[in-house]
Amino acid sequence: MTAPRRVISRLAGVLSGATLALAMPVLAQETDTAGSPQLGLALNTVTATETGGCRLTFVIRNDLGAAIEKLVAEAVLFDAEGRVATMTLFDFGTLPEGRPRVRQFDLSGQSCAGIGEVLVNGIGTCEGADLSPDACLEGLRLSTDTDIEVTG
Repeated sequence: MTAPRRVISRLAGVLSGATLALAMPVLAQETDTAGSPQLGLALNTVTATETGGCRLTFVIRNDLGAAIEKLVAEAVLFDAEGRVATMTLFDFGTLPEGRPRVRQFDLSGQSCAGIGEVLVNGIGTCEGADLSPDACLEGLRLSTDTDIEVTG
């Protein structure tokens, strides 16, 4: 092998090793959540009510491996400037395992335009026959289909 080919061969080996090293954390993140039990909660729509309030519509999917008999989440709504606007409880009720459910919550006296973020501050109740008390919080995966950020 000539000197230039050896250099190219070594460089290719170094680059492929570096690429693999950079990709490992991303692959690890994907496998960390891929097979783990999840409780997917997505803010799907935000609509004004006739009384000037705001209706939040969530799609929730229980993939924790057991039915949830009662789920109550503590939520904090922040205004567009990041200040706490209100704290409330969202009672998602019964959630069968492996099936999506839609839940709506009307917030009277709170305009939709005034909401900048919804923080799931905690899970107050997570009850089910084969669930640990922390299962809902540990499996919680948040997302939004709106301009309002959902965090937790």
